[in-house]
Amino acid sequence: MKKRSRETDILEAASRIVQHKGVFSLTLEATAKEAGISKGGLLYHFPTKEVLVEGMVDHLIDSYKKGITELMEQDEMETGKWTRSIIKETYSQTYDNEDMNAGLLAALAMNPELLNNVRNRYKEWQEQLDIDGIDTTKATILRLAIDGLWLTELLGLVSLEEKTRREVREALIEQTKYEEGYL
Repeated sequence: MKKRSRETDILEAASRIVQHKGVFSLTLEATAKEAGISKGGLLYHFPTKEVLVEGMVDHLIDSYKKGITELMEQDEMETGKWTRSIIKETYSQTYDNEDMNAGLLAALAMNPELLNNVRNRYKEWQEQLDIDGIDTTKATILRLAIDGLWLTELLGLVSLEEKTRREVREALIEQTKYEEGYL
């Protein structure tokens, strides 16, 4: 089992602050306290609040990409791998890793340019959807649907019951298996 890094502990502490206390409660002092380290220890890894937030966003994106890659490697179907993996990993990030999503909120509130890495990744992911072997429009609609579910949960706009969440996820995945037609 891989040992967790100090940086990951700090990023998760910062994410908990944003998630539970709000973006404006995120300070270097509060993060150090939440992570159980000295402020100097935090500054060694993240010298400014902006670098900390950027680290939160990068950690989320890297984790997301890793999850997609692992799911694709497990998928035995020829077409729709990328789309299915995006659906499954977004679902996982939404319900299993909700605190790390807080980095996006912090970046948006602090400096929207910190989301440029996310924007660039979204372009790459769309390119992958375009060559995934299923209808591009359909793949895009499925991605937008799962993004909508993720954003409503991230913003606390709706909380679906577990049965409904599971049914929606399975319905989206099922749509990746058909070559003809649209949603």
